[in-house]
Amino acid sequence: IHLDEPRLTGPRRAVKRIFDIVVAAIALVLLAPLLLLIGALVRVTSRGPVFYTQERVGRGGEPFRFPKFRTMVAGAADMREEVIGDPDADITDRYRCDPRITGFGRLLRRFSLDELPQLWCVLTGTMSMVGPRPMLIDELPLLGEVDHRRHLIKPGLTGIWQVSGRKDVAWDERMRMDLEYIETWSLVLDLVIVGKTIKAVLVGDGAY
Repeated sequence: IHLDEPRLTGPRRAVKRIFDIVVAAIALVLLAPLLLLIGALVRVTSRGPVFYTQERVGRGGEPFRFPKFRTMVAGAADMREEVIGDPDADITDRYRCDPRITGFGRLLRRFSLDELPQLWCVLTGTMSMVGPRPMLIDELPLLGEVDHRRHLIKPGLTGIWQVSGRKDVAWDERMRMDLEYIETWSLVLDLVIVGKTIKAVLVGDGAY
């Protein structure tokens, strides 16, 4: 197996960071009214907090606080193992029929609006606009030795498998795509993925 050295170092990393700051700042300003509206609707449509936060794996394998608009019933995290379990051939069906998701939460997920609070993580530097999606800490044992290279860079608000079917993409294929992104990174690639993300969000395929 041959793996190229990651290209996202030195000046390239600085360019990516500038891109992240500019895009995240503009998006937060433009989307502020929508963020407030979503927060209010989450509050009135189901019991529980507006935001759901959990620890995810960041760059270098370090954990960080990962925020989303809450789309599930209170206490849903405690039911994950029972409802979702480990990745296998049937995990897509379990995601699609997840009973923990609220009615309004399903709408948010359909258009990925629940992910918008992560723009703040991009602005503050724990995430990037584009990169491997941050993993659950409980998923780390599922990684092969090579797969840990996905943590050489910051996790992304969107990523290459996010525009290739999202949850319909098989686990092993997600890992392969993440490594390929790291090894072939360019600013043009990030711009292409951001553009494709807009289309993927509007279509909604693979969003559960």
